[in-house]
Amino acid sequence: MSTMILELQHVFKNYSLEGRDIPVLKDINFQIAEGATVAIVGPSGSGKSTLLGLCAGLDQASTGSIKLNGIELSGLSEDKLAQIRNQHVGFVFQNFQLLPTLTALENVMVPMELRGIRNHQPVAMVLLERVGLADRANHYPSQLSGGEQQRVSLARAFANKPKILFADEPTGNLDAETSLIIEEMLFELNRASGTTLVIVTHDLELAAKTQQIIPIKGGQIQ
Repeated sequence: MSTMILELQHVFKNYSLEGRDIPVLKDINFQIAEGATVAIVGPSGSGKSTLLGLCAGLDQASTGSIKLNGIELSGLSEDKLAQIRNQHVGFVFQNFQLLPTLTALENVMVPMELRGIRNHQPVAMVLLERVGLADRANHYPSQLSGGEQQRVSLARAFANKPKILFADEPTGNLDAETSLIIEEMLFELNRASGTTLVIVTHDLELAAKTQQIIPIKGGQIQ
């Protein structure tokens, strides 16, 4: 029997605009098993990124239940949500989100420092080696190509050994050749660490490489 790492029941998300409620997500229900690879797919404006934000505890649902690793997220304080993200969640973003004043190695070390993990430099170095960037450890993001920056962000995402990794359009800013390299590294790191992987993408070829596809359109699962 698989353990469920993520469970959504009757999730709705509305935003207020000039006193009116605008529905963005409507009655979302799904489960994701521990260790699974999943793609949330849909056109621009379908609610994919909003859904990812709710699942990762970056935002709160208007109504409904979201359980992450058995923890009910609704009603939790910002501090508690941040603590849960730090303990359980990794992120890869389309625009890399590296800290420009830190080297590649220092960027990978940040999540471990936030958790108070000691002797983290060797661990960060091993992760950089696994993404083929050991020789670029002391370079700053501005000295790295887009593909290299995304490889650093992959290494950083796995630094805390997250239970679940959310990747939001991870190849959206990369050319086709670089995208394939990043995808291979993402799935390989994921396999090695046994992490659950949730990719938000409009790229159906990338989605086809996952075990489960959740199609969303107009804020509803199709």
